[in-house]
Amino acid sequence: MKFYFSFLLFISISFTALAEVHCGDFILTSSNDGFMHINGVRPETQQFDFLGDDGDYNNIKYEWIVGTNYPGEWLGIEYIKRDGKKRILNVEVVQADMNAPKQFATYNCVKTK
Repeated sequence: MKFYFSFLLFISISFTALAEVHCGDFILTSSNDGFMHINGVRPETQQFDFLGDDGDYNNIKYEWIVGTNYPGEWLGIEYIKRDGKKRILNVEVVQADMNAPKQFATYNCVKTK
């Protein structure tokens, strides 16, 4: 129970630091439910890793899976922040059809709040 509470506190602190970030057509917004919302949508999954030392929020990677309006299609989103300044967002269209062509996009990000 203590670990679970510490983990939730850790998540809420990390999202407070992100506040709102614009990456191309995507807007990443912190929320009270412990998930980052992408264009107002709560992702189905969320994972993060420190790229440097534990607790180093200046070097962190977040990964999300977000559903789309199309059946059998999701967005695999990866947000990377390095040195507290450089932010990028990698997006891949993940489709149920394994023969579908791969679609990737990369965006530079700007913190707005």
